[in-house]
Parts: sequence; structure tokens; C-alpha cells
Amino acid sequence: MSDTLIAPSILAADFANLQRDIEMVNNSEADWFHIDIMDGVFVPNISFGMPVLQAIAKHAKKTIDVHLMIVDPDRYITTFAKLGANILTVHYEACTHLHRTLQAIKAEGMKAGVALNPHTPVYLLEDIIQDVDLVCLMSVNPGFGGQSFIENTYAKVIALRKLISGKGASTLIEIDGGVTHKNAKQLKEAGANVLVAGSYVFGAQDPIETIAGLKKMTQ
Repeated sequence: MSDTLIAPSILAADFANLQRDIEMVNNSEADWFHIDIMDGVFVPNISFGMPVLQAIAKHAKKTIDVHLMIVDPDRYITTFAKLGANILTVHYEACTHLHRTLQAIKAEGMKAGVALNPHTPVYLLEDIIQDVDLVCLMSVNPGFGGQSFIENTYAKVIALRKLISGKGASTLIEIDGGVTHKNAKQLKEAGANVLVAGSYVFGAQDPIETIAGLKKMTQ
């Protein structure tokens, strides 16, 4: 497998110094910007909305990976494409017609992702995995940063990797929540391709060094 991609989660950035933190990610070894959009309904928290994403997209020089933790994501697919999202991930639990939603995302020229909450089993993606560019496994309960990692995630990564290989799909596996130097290598070994890191990166003394460290241990 190729090197693991590192996607710092902007939710953990310093909002009073957002441009500084975006430039830091631009200048680091990070691969993607991970941006959580929360509505206070699907998850018990509200994050930033369209204007902030627009501001981020203006300065970001890397792939913009947008994770929608919202109800009825279909309403906003076109908007997120216009705002510069490269990857748009919707929650399995929020989509009644998941296949249609994924087709709509792709029709806007974005890659289509599906996120699974900790309690949602991976076999539910069996019939659709070939249409999914990325599966985001939540390794904490969505809605708040800084939670500790749910150990069952390793088993889910292994099961998902098996499902992807069995269907001959090229879906990437992304892990979101509680990623640190303590689990990064093990997640890569289980089959993860993309690691989202929030407070671990932005709360570090030297975020650039921290990102480089994650990169190094997952090569």
C-alpha cells in the first residue's frame, strides 16, 4: 500500500487565526484539509457553514475533504461543489436514498464519500461499495472533537478492507476521530488509507512536526 494520507481536521484549528492555520497545513506534509460541517440536528453540535468554507477554500492549496454531519445533505450538494469541495462525504444514517445521493455528488464533479457512525456495521455498504470513492469510519461518536478512540475501529477497518477487495473496488478507507501517534501505524496496517487528525495536530506544540511524525510512521 502507498503512504497514508494525513488530513488535519480544521474543526480543531484556532478560529481567531484561521488563515495562519490554513497556511500551516499548506506548508506541512499533510495531504488534505478535512472540514466538518455540522447542523446541530444530526449531531449535537454546530460547526461552521458556507462562508467559512469559502474562506478556507480561497487559501487552501490541497484537496478539500468535506464531511457533512447534517440531515438531508442532498439540498446542499451543488452548493458545496461551488464552494470548492473536492470530496463530499455524507452519513449513511442521514441518507434514505444513498445511491441517488452518491450519483448527485459525482454529477457535480466531486468524489463521493460515505461516513459510518461507530454503531453502523460495514456490511451495510455491500451493495454500493463500487459507487463509493471513500468510506469514513467514525472512530469516535460524531459531533465533538477531542474524544478518545474507539478500539473496535480496527476490526471495522479489517472488515471493510475485505469487503472492498472482495468487490474489486478502489474505495479509500478514512478514519476520523481520536487519531494519534498511538494508533496511526496500527490503523495503516489494518488497511486505512486516510487519517483525520484534529486536536492531536492543532493542539501540538509544533503542528508541522506532528504532521511529519504521523506521515513518517505510516509510510
